[in-house]
Amino acid sequence: MSDWEAVIGLEVHVELSTRTKMFSACPNEFGGAPNTRVTEVDLGLPGTLPVVNGTAVEHAIRMGLALDCEIAPVSQFHRKNYFYPDMPKNYQISQYDVPICGVGHLDIETSEGPVRIGVTRIHMEEDAGKNVHVGESGRVHGADYSLVDYNRAGVPLLECVSEPDIRTAEQAQAYLTELRGIVLALGISDAKLEEGSMRCDANVSIHKPGTPYGTRAEIKNMNSVRSLGRAIEYEIARQIDVVESGGTVVQETRHWDEDAGTTSTLRRKETLDDYRYFPDPDLVEMVPDPAWIEEIRASLPELPAVTRARLIDAHGLDRKSVVTMQDAGLIPLLDAAVAGGADAADATKWLVNEVAGWQNETGRSAVEALPGEEFASLLGRVADGTLGKGGARKVLTSVLAGEGTVADLAKDHEQVSDVSAIEAIVDQVIAEQADAAQKVRDGNPKAMGALVGGVMRASKGKADPALVNQLLNAKLTG
Repeated sequence: MSDWEAVIGLEVHVELSTRTKMFSACPNEFGGAPNTRVTEVDLGLPGTLPVVNGTAVEHAIRMGLALDCEIAPVSQFHRKNYFYPDMPKNYQISQYDVPICGVGHLDIETSEGPVRIGVTRIHMEEDAGKNVHVGESGRVHGADYSLVDYNRAGVPLLECVSEPDIRTAEQAQAYLTELRGIVLALGISDAKLEEGSMRCDANVSIHKPGTPYGTRAEIKNMNSVRSLGRAIEYEIARQIDVVESGGTVVQETRHWDEDAGTTSTLRRKETLDDYRYFPDPDLVEMVPDPAWIEEIRASLPELPAVTRARLIDAHGLDRKSVVTMQDAGLIPLLDAAVAGGADAADATKWLVNEVAGWQNETGRSAVEALPGEEFASLLGRVADGTLGKGGARKVLTSVLAGEGTVADLAKDHEQVSDVSAIEAIVDQVIAEQADAAQKVRDGNPKAMGALVGGVMRASKGKADPALVNQLLNAKLTG
């Protein structure tokens, strides 16, 4: 690999969170029984006319401004002609040479330092349907037969096309991760790679530095950041092996097989001429009002890079924890906790160690299940000693499950700090575990754990651990 350099460009498709589809009044909702969420417009039946979704246009402009793109004063929709079963009209309404967003950039952080990746364009289009392959024929990528579900046909899409500025799999993963964070911050999509609401294709070629770029192959079917990295690394190695063996890399679309960890030919890559673009005669040019663009610019939220810098600079948090909270969408809870007087570092530990895990297990959003003021209230009770960590975990789990408020639930888990009450339990445990107590007196501090555990069990987890340790030490080692 030292003699070769990879040249990588990414095409990221983002399904927009709009109430209706791109050109019809059909509800834009994920899932549903096959072919139940589709209208005559989505199918392109004779006599129907598309109407542009204004919210989708606003989302596109928001994305463009976030990536410092040029917003086109005039943009246009084209028909992109191709004949696949998942495209019911036999053409896709897309944008060709006049996209809504022009040149921009995205800055990423890598192990080798910051890298700026150029953005060629962001254009709007409609999604295709979905082919469902049924059975096992034994052929590569084969099936006994295929069905088509058109529910996804017409869903509004943004396609963000990068410049071929990416050189490694790590950079590609960082780019996709940062782009997804921006999409989530803007609130324009749920960006779920596993559900296909955010999809990434990678164009990969190799060359020796100082020579022209090689022929690129496009890789599809990557539904995670990890898969993107694995697929790129495999494709780079494959192309090097082809060239060094005397072969020629061909321009084609390749399928990524997650289980096998390999790419394979899907189809020969079409060229722009094959698509026979022409302006859609049913749609007029889009001319966004400059004042509207500035209103959108003023409404942009804090973007992920700015958020990271703010939290690290203001609170001394480590970057890894901040990134974990960003990926999990937990920054609003951190900000709410800090606003409520909680220590940022303590709040971060709870979010990273407890809340993020709950989200992974349940697949639910903690921001929706746990109001910020409730999280702040929980941390306040831990800080003042009202709740121990064990009790606080139980309260947190109950609040996330919708079983009540922190104030109500905490009553059953409040920490006992009454010295006389805990001292009585300590004396009882010392008497019951005389052997462990004697080991502590003889200078074996490890035996103290059994005694502390005994007191906590006897108090049903409500005794203040610090006070328990203090009393045991006073009675056995003082």
